[in-house]
Amino acid sequence: MSAYDSDPAVQKVREDVARLHGELTRYGLVIWTGGNVSGRVPGTDLFVIKPSGVSYDDLAPDNMILCTLDGAVVPGSLGSERSPSSDTAAHAYVYRNMPDVGGVVHTHSTYAVAWAARGEEIPCVITGMADEFGGPIPIGPFAIIGDESIGEGIVKTLTGHRSRAVLMQNHGPFTIGVDAKDAVKAAVMVEDVARTVHIAREAGPLIPIPQDKIDSLFNRYQNVYGQSSDARR
Repeated sequence: MSAYDSDPAVQKVREDVARLHGELTRYGLVIWTGGNVSGRVPGTDLFVIKPSGVSYDDLAPDNMILCTLDGAVVPGSLGSERSPSSDTAAHAYVYRNMPDVGGVVHTHSTYAVAWAARGEEIPCVITGMADEFGGPIPIGPFAIIGDESIGEGIVKTLTGHRSRAVLMQNHGPFTIGVDAKDAVKAAVMVEDVARTVHIAREAGPLIPIPQDKIDSLFNRYQNVYGQSSDARR
């Protein structure tokens, strides 16, 4: 057993990450064992991610995997006998290069993947999308799973962009947030707008929202809406 396993901050992130995987199945964003949620342990160079190829029904705090920001499993920690998610290197790259990110999520949600398969960004044509993402959902480059390539594409695409979601070409959505819950919310919302905009475009031409109105909507939602700074999460 690692000394980290008795750390309350590590345990809380384990519990949060394990629980939040249930939101991916609740909203139909994944099938079988695909997809993953990770969360940074505040104040450390560590993050927690799900094990590879394990059924969502079998996920629990004690089998979440504790990793360093190099993507290495912490020896002797709970769950360390399992292999971490195949996307671990990508998550680690994001955490190393985007220090304000506290959560990363990857899903294979149907409509978002369909946009990714076309290599096409989702245009900002509904107010809820302006609220949540502040503009279009961008496309990231094609990259092969298993090394840092996907992480590099995520960071390059989202750096300086208001969107918390990127559609990696021919792959699917990755989302970021201030913590794992925030990143899961972004994953739920990106699938919702991907579906809605797809249906709208099938019915006829899309009506763009002027940039100044997008800016106003984004500012209101991010800085005024809700009961506190945590309301959007």
